Amino acid sequence: MKEIWLEIDSILDEGAKKELIIDGLELGVDVIAIEKEDLALSSKLGDIKRATYNDTSGDITIIGRGGEGDGTIPLPKGLNESVDLKSVREAKERGKEVSYYVLLKSKEHEKFSIEIGKFCDYLIVIGEDWKIVPAENIIAGLQGSNTKIIMGVDSVDDAKVAFETMERGVDGVLLHITGRDEIKDIIDMRASSGTLELRPVKVSLVENVSLGDRVCIDTCTMMREGEGMLVGSFSSGFFLVQAESKESEYAASRPFRVNAGAVYSYILGEEKTNYLSELCGGSDVMIVNSKGEMRRSAVGRAKIEKRPLILIEAKINKEKIQVILQNAETVNLVGADGKPISMAEIKEGDEVLAYLGKGGRHFGVSIDETIIER
Repeated sequence: MKEIWLEIDSILDEGAKKELIIDGLELGVDVIAIEKEDLALSSKLGDIKRATYNDTSGDITIIGRGGEGDGTIPLPKGLNESVDLKSVREAKERGKEVSYYVLLKSKEHEKFSIEIGKFCDYLIVIGEDWKIVPAENIIAGLQGSNTKIIMGVDSVDDAKVAFETMERGVDGVLLHITGRDEIKDIIDMRASSGTLELRPVKVSLVENVSLGDRVCIDTCTMMREGEGMLVGSFSSGFFLVQAESKESEYAASRPFRVNAGAVYSYILGEEKTNYLSELCGGSDVMIVNSKGEMRRSAVGRAKIEKRPLILIEAKINKEKIQVILQNAETVNLVGADGKPISMAEIKEGDEVLAYLGKGGRHFGVSIDETIIER
């Protein structure tokens, strides 16, 4: 999930700082970036992760502001001569998470940020006139590292650009914003994760299987017709299983629930898969509609119960994908037309929506490796 940091500017009076911190707490900001003297105030107001400038008292130490990062000190001739790198290493030796702060004053600052960023947990990038190109260069330069890129933004539009740059986007944004409504808009934007390409696949096999343990996911979100979760037996393909948003003569609708399938199944998330059996209250899940539009939700509870099961298989060229679901009238896949198809009615030849993956996964993360699943 993208991280949202909120700058608590030192020039604000105490009342304005207090109001902004409370807004951050109530709206769900992940980190507040503050000066050391504001730590006590933030502690009184609530529990939130705090990043402090040039001080190790917070949860994250920010190095670079007032140093080489913002041009206060000239850039070193070589990285080993960097005063800021020495400070980064000292903070790391104390066991602190470290973020480096850089103001993109020149191409040299961009290159320096990539070099020093590899030693840090986070890289905060502030652009005097940044848009897409510098962000792309930094994302590319840090590819393969564990450094998270946090882009400074001062508007909702800039946050949108930051999230979408090079498809992957940056890992988070630092908001130089004091308006509650704008902060909320960016929080809401984060909840909408973009789109996936769903395609219709033709059902090639419908087969009853014996009793087994299946997982019902009760979320904190109300879902609509054509909306649910992507579930599958193999990492190469996931079926769109609709929420229980459809009324039936046998049961009332429960649009917060997805009867997702057998315990072993994969469920597709934004960056990795999970087994259905791993989900519990507080887990994040990705809700997808028939257009492939995604949004996040929290799991309220996951219920595992023994139920009769049914296997659904589809073939795409020579490949096949499968899912095992509860054999019940209230369980639906989403058809190619966006309408639900019940397990009581599904048959060979029906077209349903699926997301086709790119192959193997290791601990839920997609990897470029040949893995046979059958």
